[in-house]
Amino acid sequence: MTAHASPLEALPTGLKAALAVGLAALSLFPFVGSDFYQQMVVRMMILAIFAMSLDLLQGVTGLVSLGHAAYFGIAGYALAFVTPPGEPVSLWWTLPAAMGLAGAAALVIGFFVVRTRGIYFIMVTLAFAQMVFYLVFDNKALGGSDGLYINFRPDAGVFDLENKRVFYYFTLVCMLGVFVFLRRLLWSPFGRALAGIRVNEHRMRAVGYGSFGYKLAAFTLAGALAGLAGYLWGAQSGFVNPELMGFHQSAHVIMMVILGGMGNFAGAIVGAFAFEIMLDVFKDLPAIGGFETGKHWQLWMGLFIVAVICFAPRGLLGLAQRLGARPGAPDA
Repeated sequence: MTAHASPLEALPTGLKAALAVGLAALSLFPFVGSDFYQQMVVRMMILAIFAMSLDLLQGVTGLVSLGHAAYFGIAGYALAFVTPPGEPVSLWWTLPAAMGLAGAAALVIGFFVVRTRGIYFIMVTLAFAQMVFYLVFDNKALGGSDGLYINFRPDAGVFDLENKRVFYYFTLVCMLGVFVFLRRLLWSPFGRALAGIRVNEHRMRAVGYGSFGYKLAAFTLAGALAGLAGYLWGAQSGFVNPELMGFHQSAHVIMMVILGGMGNFAGAIVGAFAFEIMLDVFKDLPAIGGFETGKHWQLWMGLFIVAVICFAPRGLLGLAQRLGARPGAPDA
């Protein structure tokens, strides 16, 4: 069975070329950018992984989760909890363990939430995420509201993650690996089944697809990939706190996915970079008279997102595709 394609599942040649140029720029950036901007780009790449994990649910499967930050924070806390004050821990067991813990939490939560639909699914994911948030917030062993420090980045053995440039390229490889994996998954029988569930779940069930199992598998995988992003975030920042699991973090990643364009994972990368760039732009706006413009960055960001949704409902990638289309050519 062939599911109806999301408008941007297949990337046009022009967009592929633009993304290749962007990849080349990211590869060369450490040689021209300062340490400050390198760290900023690392943060954007980590958030791009986080956004791609949500895009698997929201853009491919049609499940809008308001609690996705829980798995992001769980993996970050897992790294912080197992890292002793005086020495690093091995990357090769802590990374799979953190992702596995995040995936296991998603599996347990998903077992209950994927039985619901629509607004009920959204609210139940939010409720579970708030439960996880307050379990951490009130737990003194996990630092309570103050969080935990991570004094050392994980020890990779063959390469030194304490080196900022090495960590930059490690994060870039992780982002590319997640993108390639999810693109292959998108066009696999499993991915086509998820797309079919998004378009018409009742029809998919009628022809023999067990939608519960497919949605639960997608939910679990998305949680594990969010865990990868959370692990990298903790390793880069050296600190985790309950805010990583907060509602605002889930809301931000939803906006990233919408901003870039849903259903193809490249849009999640573009959306994460665009969101963070615009966030810094709005925060640095100069004062006008006695009005502190930069303090009200949430207002400007909200207006920007609304404008994108109104004038580019398929996100920035969809807008780029439309502007680059030949006159008279039909929309994809």
